Amino acid sequence: MDRKSGQEGSAQKKVEITPAGDARQFEAGGRSVTFVPLSIKRRRYSKVLIPPPGNSNAQVKSSFDLPMIRTLGKACYWQKLLDTGKVATVTELARQLRLETGWVAEVLRLTRLAPDIVQAILEGRQPRHLNLHTLRGRQIEVPVDWQEQRALFGFEK
Repeated sequence: MDRKSGQEGSAQKKVEITPAGDARQFEAGGRSVTFVPLSIKRRRYSKVLIPPPGNSNAQVKSSFDLPMIRTLGKACYWQKLLDTGKVATVTELARQLRLETGWVAEVLRLTRLAPDIVQAILEGRQPRHLNLHTLRGRQIEVPVDWQEQRALFGFEK
């Protein structure tokens, strides 16, 4: 037994990830193994996996984004409260919900989305890059025009 490390002569294993060309797949020990060349970049306090270059227009079936769906539901409910007169203003709504007015306004902007975009989100068919942060208009202002929204978010109609 090695006194310094406290281990019994075991060799340390080193794992190295390097981009090495195209993805490849093979069978190993009864399991299907797929190698995908990736790059890892540091972004402030996290690391991001960068996929290999390829066709960025490829259609990828996305999964359900539950936080985005819940927030869409909140937006529709809050808009209904405003439309029916149960709440007079966004400020009053925010006060009742004990939330910041700016955040309530951001969420309410989701009610301006094109119906087909909302339907795609509810069915989990939204493009991969479309997330709650993007929808709330923090990166870029979400246009009111539905055709412009479709072009911005990558929906082709």
